[in-house]
This record gives sequence, C-alpha cells and structure tokens, in this order.
Amino acid sequence: MSTAVVDLGALGLDGGAHVLVALALSDRAAGERIAVRGDHPALSAHLAAWCRQQGHTWRSVEVGDPPGVVGWVERGATAGARWRGAARAEGDGEPDGIAATAVPDWGLAARGAAVEPGGPSPRFRLAHRDDVWTDRAAALYAQAAAGQWDPATAVDWSVPVDNPPEVEAAVVQVMTFLIENEEAALVVPARFLGQVHPHFREIQQVLAVTVADEARHVEVFTRRARLAGRPLALSTSGGRASLQTLLDEPDYATAAFLLSVMGEGTFVSLLTFLEHHAPDPLTRQIAARTRADEARHVAFALAHLERHTTLDPDLRPRLARAVEARHRALQHTSGLNEDVFDALVLLAAGSATPDAVRLGWDCVQDLQRDMADGRRGRLARLGFTAGEAETIADLHTRNFM
Repeated sequence: MSTAVVDLGALGLDGGAHVLVALALSDRAAGERIAVRGDHPALSAHLAAWCRQQGHTWRSVEVGDPPGVVGWVERGATAGARWRGAARAEGDGEPDGIAATAVPDWGLAARGAAVEPGGPSPRFRLAHRDDVWTDRAAALYAQAAAGQWDPATAVDWSVPVDNPPEVEAAVVQVMTFLIENEEAALVVPARFLGQVHPHFREIQQVLAVTVADEARHVEVFTRRARLAGRPLALSTSGGRASLQTLLDEPDYATAAFLLSVMGEGTFVSLLTFLEHHAPDPLTRQIAARTRADEARHVAFALAHLERHTTLDPDLRPRLARAVEARHRALQHTSGLNEDVFDALVLLAAGSATPDAVRLGWDCVQDLQRDMADGRRGRLARLGFTAGEAETIADLHTRNFM
C-alpha cells in the first residue's frame, strides 16, 4: 500500500486534527505508516503525545520529504485493542443476527455494535428470544407507525351529535366502560416494555407504540363521553376486579394471551358492533379508528404466541390453566356491568321503543356469539383443539376484556 499523506494545513490537534490522522490510519495495518503535513507550530509535539496515548509511533523529521511533511505516524500493534476486546451484540451464528439470549453486558448497546468490556450489566427479565420474539414485529411496527393518528384532527369533532337523552346516556356508559378497559390495555404492555432486553428492539417498539395507541384511545373515549356535558357513568367493582387480574399476571406470554388474544380480540368485535350501530357519525369514526389499532395489537400477540407455542409444548396447557384460574378468581363477581349491556341494547335499538329494543336485544345476542366465535378461532390458531377452544372460550370473563 502506498504511503498516504495527510495534509492538515494550519489545523492543530487542539482544533481536531487528530480526527483526520485517525481516519487515515483506519485502513492501515500494524507497522504501516502515514505522512503528516502541516504548519501548526505545535503539531509535532502534539502528535507525539497523541500517538503515545493511542499506541502508535511518531517520528518527526526536520526536513520534510515529501515537502512539508513534519513526520510519520506508524500504526501500532496494540492500537485499537479496545475494539478487538469488544464483543459484538448480535446473534452468534444466527442468520438473522438476533441472539437466542441477550448478554447482560450488552446493556443498552445497539444490536450489532461492538461492546467494550466493562461498564454496567443491567438485568432485563425478558432476555431470551423465544420468550418474546416474532418475525412479524418489524412489519407490525412499521404499520403501526404509519397508522398513528392525531385525535384532534383525525376525528371530526365538529359533526353534530343530537341523540335522544337515553341514547346519549348509553353512549356515555359504553365510553366509561371502554376507558377503564383501555387503561388496563395501556398499563400491561407498559409494564413489560421495561423488561424486554433492548437487543429485541422491534418488540420494544411494538410495545411502545401499543402504549401510545391505548393512551390515544383513552383520550378519544373520554372526550366523546364528556361531549354532551354529562358526567361519566358507572364503573363496577366486578369490572375492576376482572381488569386487576390482567395487571397482576407476571408472565409475559400469559399476559399477552389474556389481554390481547382473549380480551382485545373480543374488543375488536365490540368496536365493530359500535361502528355499525353508533347513533352518530362521531362515535362511528371513533369506533373505526380504535378498532384498527386493536386489531393490530391482537395480530402482534397472536404472531408471538403462534411461534412460542411451537417452541414450548408446555405453553398451551399453561395458557389454559391461566384462563381457568382467572375464571375461578372472578366467579363470585358480577361480570359484565349490567348498565353496559343495557347501553349496548339501546345503541343498537336507536330509541326506547319496544320494537326497537327487541331488535337491539337481538343484535347484542349476535355480538356475544360473534365474540365467542372469534375467541374460538384465535384459540384454534394457537393449536388448541376444537373442544379445548370451546371450553376456554366459554370460561373467558363476562367483562369482555
């Protein structure tokens, strides 16, 4: 390799000249040298000190050859030892570069970075790829990022809302119910987000955008509930007890199953129902927007659990036991808020007449059958038999979530 000449002009190391010298050395092997040209008065002395610090050798010359050269930097054999001692934060032999287990020493380092030894070793409980991973995470995150919407502009709050008083009260009750359920759907992924090792950044990103989705849902449901100046409606102890079981679940896979596959999947049916039976265009817009987000949350959980159940034969029985345990814990509670059920009937009815209420009642029965069918279908995707899916779906909390 020919000798490179670095021309620093009047730039000294006190002004950043070492950046250019280091750049010229970067493609040199140990023992190879570069010439340095420059007219800064302290250049030779500064380079001598810098080379000692970096493990290189500095040889100054009194008469420049080539002209203007003040000396030579020879790359040292120990230069770059910090990099050579670093471990790559990536999968060892894995084709996708994702490690089966993330090393604690990697800490917050970017996947693929050279990690210098030493420093902190933070402990992330979810550090095993098979506990969290799905190959769909990157695509789902990209979809979510592209689908973010601003509640202030994506929903037309100027459309007139002139519902009969009993129908508007029903809307407020349903929105009150949705708010507290979406709070649970926000808190659960937020709790696990900080437990995922940064090596699995795509999983972090999906969980983070899920939290943002749910925060947005809480905002629009609250704003819609208060639109007519009514106070928020009833929150039952049984409903809150049902949601508390989600907050108490310590296992990531089980929590994703209970929250998203069983609960949010059911809420997709509920939001579809609201979109179809909304008494006003504003409520219809809100239901459509939030339903699209919730469907993505369900898709993420299913993608993760479909992979996880194929790798862990004990997972399906654990998930079934979790549903059974939740059912036992809630069997003495009242289940779905009766006011919510009646509100759904009124929304589907559109008015408080006997014929309309009869129609609304039938629509809510259809909704419940659709919810059960959806749960059975999602359970089948996870490998449960038809009989198992039937049993597990029937044990799901009457509170929907």
